[in-house]
Amino acid sequence: MKKDIEFPIAENIQIIATKEWDKDFLAQTWNVYFINNREEVIESVLVMSRGNSKDKKTTTLRHGLGDLPGHTGAKVEFIPEEVFGFTNEYLVTFFAQGKLFERNFKFPPFSISEKNTVFIDLMGQDCVLAQ
Repeated sequence: MKKDIEFPIAENIQIIATKEWDKDFLAQTWNVYFINNREEVIESVLVMSRGNSKDKKTTTLRHGLGDLPGHTGAKVEFIPEEVFGFTNEYLVTFFAQGKLFERNFKFPPFSISEKNTVFIDLMGQDCVLAQ
């Protein structure tokens, strides 16, 4: 039975972190975004986030992003600098082509840093890519 279940690979999606001006805090803050680089709309996007280190862990958060058109992004959450030393994990699930897709992304400890940024066209700015 298990051999009959198809597990399609979720491609052309990405989790990124980018530093942005926050008008409420009047400071630059890091935010995590989900990027849909696919051509088609993806439906019922859910992102689960959690972080852990050797002796601590964060609360598990779940974010419902809804349906996202192709070549768009959506903000997932603010990420405080206090958890940059953690392994921050993002599990993404969505429906496309009548199938359920799933993919796991991680930011290793201290990887969210301006020295690790690359320019992302869709965002129009430098971002850190999750692995």
